[in-house]
Formats: sequence, C-alpha cells, structure tokens
Amino acid sequence: LYLDWERAQWAAQDVGLSADAEQWSSLDPSERELLQFALSALMVAEERISTQFCGLVLAQDDEEEGSFLSTQLVDEVRHMQFYARFQNEVVDDPASIADHVARAREQLGEPFRKIFDEALVGAHDRLRTDPANREAKVDFVTIYHMLLEGTLGIVTSHFLLGLLREWELLPGFAEGYGLIAADEQRHIAYGTWFLREAVAEDPAMGEAVRARLLELLPAAAETLSPTGRDFSAALGVEPGELAEYGLGALNRRLKVIGVEL
Repeated sequence: LYLDWERAQWAAQDVGLSADAEQWSSLDPSERELLQFALSALMVAEERISTQFCGLVLAQDDEEEGSFLSTQLVDEVRHMQFYARFQNEVVDDPASIADHVARAREQLGEPFRKIFDEALVGAHDRLRTDPANREAKVDFVTIYHMLLEGTLGIVTSHFLLGLLREWELLPGFAEGYGLIAADEQRHIAYGTWFLREAVAEDPAMGEAVRARLLELLPAAAETLSPTGRDFSAALGVEPGELAEYGLGALNRRLKVIGVEL
C-alpha cells in the first residue's frame, strides 16, 4: 500500500478548473443545490478526518504500518486543499479553510454531527490517549475506514461521479474527485486488512466491529437522505438506492473481515 501511494502521486493545485468556473454560473438551481450540499459534506468530512487521525499513526504496530498511515494523513490534507481550492476558484467564494468548513456546517444536520463530531472524535480521543488499546484501535478503524470511507464515501463518489460524467459537467472537479476516490480505495484496503487480522487474532473484536456499525448505520442512512432534501431524482436513483448501495459495499468488506451484521 505504501509503494502504491508513491506511484499514485497527484497535486491538488495541478487539476484544471477553468472549465468548471465557466459552467458553474450556468447550472440550474437544483443542480447547484445538489452540488453545494455534496461539497459541504465533503469539506466538513475531510476537515474532521484529517484532524482526527494522528492517534492511529501513534497506534502503529510496526514501521511498515506506520509508513502507510503517514501517507494517509497526507492524502486527507490534500483532499481538503482540493475542495477549498474548488470553493475559491469555481464557486468564487474565497476564504480560509476554517471559514469554508464553518459555512459548510450550516448545511449539515444532526446525523452528520453524530458520526463525525461525536463518534469519530470520541474514538480518536480514546485511541490517542491509549495507543496500545487494541479495542480502541479496532473501534476507530471501524468508524473511519468502514463507515466513513467504506460506506458513505463509496456511495458519494459512485453516484456523484457518475452524475457529473453523464451530465458532462465540472470536468476538473470530476478529475480531482476521481483521484480522491482512488486514494480512499487504498485507505479502505488498509482498514479491511487491519480488521481482518484483528478479528482473526481475537474473535471478540468482531463483536466490537458489529456493535459499532449497528449503532451508527441509522445515522449514516440519514446523512444520505437528509430531512427536507430529496436528491434521489437529481441523482437519477430510486429512494433508498443510495443506502442499499452503501450497505452492499460494507457487507462485502465485512465478509472478508469475518463479521456479519
């Protein structure tokens, strides 16, 4: 995974966004609302996961694992920089990353906060203060790699990238987001590997994975279908299809890990 990271380098500042800036003002209001909501969710998610990750680096089992985990932290910061650049140059709303995140939070609801501000932050604090705690590490990886990246992230990238390509819109954003999605596949591969090994060593860890997912999946489903916003028609999908796709992706990884919901 580390060597794959070395071969897959890209820079947030090198993605061309001039065509996106020309198209943005001509979008239909419904299209712009969908994209603004998605961008808000992505911006806040990257801020959370880039600032709530150092504890996992501290909990590395050896230098090989630590080398890869360090690359993931760099990836998350790069993703945040790309979304901020898109806001500055395409949405034409220049601001600091902190200001972008603060405004983006106004678009998001309680289920999002439950996952990113409560569950993720709490798991990170527990791991940061006790890096040798195996259950704390399993819990953090379950939230971060299985739920955030392996379920919510997979759903968003699959449907949003498909929509942009079908509409032939925002080619720069589609390129950058495609590169981000490729980075996250590498992250998810790490999480699947780690949890498989942890469950094989101690079957009790499997119940910890299962319990945490069952606790947070209802909130995850609500973030995909936020109250008062029905994006299904704009995305060209049936109600419930987003959650069904995400659950299918999650279950495939859980089968590899050795856990059943």
